[in-house]
Amino acid sequence: MTATPFRLPHRLPRRLRALAGRSLAGQLFAVQIVIVAAVVAGGAVLGYLFAADRAEVTARRQVTATARAVADAPTVRDAVTPSAQGAVAGVGPSAVLQPYAERVQRDTGVSFVTVMDTHGLRWTHPDPARIGRPFLGHYEQALSGEVVQETYTGTLGPSVRVVVPVLDDRQRVVALVSAGITVESISAGLRAPLLALGGIALGALALGAVASFLVGARLRRHTHGMGAAELSHLYDYHQATLHSVREGLVLLDQRHRVVLCNDAARELLGLHGELDGLPVDALGLPESLAEALARPAEVRDEVHLTAERVVLLNTSPVGAGLGTVVTLRDHTELQSLTGELDSVRCFADALGAQAHEAANRLHAVVSLIELGRTTEAVDFATAELALAQQLTDRVVAAVSEPVLAALLLGKAAQAAERGVDLTLTEDSQIDDGVMPPGLTPRDLVTLLGNLVDNAVDAAIEAAAERSPEVTVTARVDGAELLLRVADTGPGIGPQAVTEVFERGWTTKSGGRGLGLALVAQTARRNGGTVEVGRDSGAVLTVRLPLQRELPQRDPLQRETVQRETPQREPAAR
Repeated sequence: MTATPFRLPHRLPRRLRALAGRSLAGQLFAVQIVIVAAVVAGGAVLGYLFAADRAEVTARRQVTATARAVADAPTVRDAVTPSAQGAVAGVGPSAVLQPYAERVQRDTGVSFVTVMDTHGLRWTHPDPARIGRPFLGHYEQALSGEVVQETYTGTLGPSVRVVVPVLDDRQRVVALVSAGITVESISAGLRAPLLALGGIALGALALGAVASFLVGARLRRHTHGMGAAELSHLYDYHQATLHSVREGLVLLDQRHRVVLCNDAARELLGLHGELDGLPVDALGLPESLAEALARPAEVRDEVHLTAERVVLLNTSPVGAGLGTVVTLRDHTELQSLTGELDSVRCFADALGAQAHEAANRLHAVVSLIELGRTTEAVDFATAELALAQQLTDRVVAAVSEPVLAALLLGKAAQAAERGVDLTLTEDSQIDDGVMPPGLTPRDLVTLLGNLVDNAVDAAIEAAAERSPEVTVTARVDGAELLLRVADTGPGIGPQAVTEVFERGWTTKSGGRGLGLALVAQTARRNGGTVEVGRDSGAVLTVRLPLQRELPQRDPLQRETVQRETPQREPAAR
């Protein structure tokens, strides 16, 4: 698999190219710094606007309270009342009000307190030179008894001010009082909070930068300094590698849920659909295989059977309880080849035994001839030949399938060597060409070879009670191929019928319990069944359909197939 290396377009600006070429941790650090700076700046601006608004509201309340207090003060009312002005000859209101206004201005912290007549002529002002001049601002509504609030630019500059009326005993407006705070004074009051807010913002920015750097450093360690494009390519390579290996690979988390299952594992286990997140128990696997996958201990080269395959299982824990790595290898063909090799080895042993027996018989014949007893020599030799030829003729006449005939002859010789009489029933008959088309010679050896081997072992086990015999039936039964093997052994108990075809079931010490499990798997793969019965011993019957069921097609295709496929009689069970 070849991959095109990642290259940046040359037209990108240098800074963008430098950012894209950085590691993922560096890019995230830069983004986090920008976000933190934006959030801190936005918070600082909002804080300043809120503080400025609150300062203006506070200033407006302060000048309103001050103006009302001055308007209600007896000193002011007496000074501006016409009767009081006439009582003090030669003394105007300014002489009384100016010192009072300056004292109130100092005590309350406002920028100015101006008292004026109803025509807007000032009696007081922070600048004495401006006394007697018209007031700059709006006061018309105050003449009607209302309070005027505004921000206006007067002699002292822009200011927040109010104008309130001064009422006499008859509630008539006899004068006006204006108090205000300049905008410059309000801004000066905001400098200290603004500096504190700026310090807090800088501290938050520095703290965010340090936290982002620490997170980026940890991320850089975990990503090995790789950028986003490199991580993306690495993930693609990882997925391609896992799904291209021929061995099945399954990754499980600490709760034994599927994290990854490659294509080979799906094929070996017969799994389909979405598997991520499913527990092992929900995959529909054989019980022994599911238990092995859920086992916390490490598993090494353990043979298991699925519906159609023999798999070699290995598991390895990942880290400290992080999960499990499961590898599966297909041993179906290897197991079949092993069975064939065992059969060949048995044939070779049987041939060796027969050669040894033939040598002994030949010595006996030669000795008889040397003794001049030729008639007895001829009778001895022909009797042995007739016995061997009788079995050969019976098998060849009944079974036209060469693999099956050779297997029966070899197993008969092997059984005879072990003292077991293997016979073929009279109704056995398999003509050439009637074998199921999907049944391979390897599957045939697996089926009949394992059945005969188990039957021979069982017959020998009960040899002390009865003569060990194994009977084989091979014939066509309706639309099925019937293979039946009976022995004179102890048989299979009713409680073991449901377990006899499971992996690991065996009555032999040191046995692996694979023979009958392979028989059941092979029969199931070829669309057949295996039955367990009992006569004088165990009776195992394999039934295989001579014609596998065709897959569903559209009506026209099914009609065509039915015309071309001859109808067979239903199976006799």
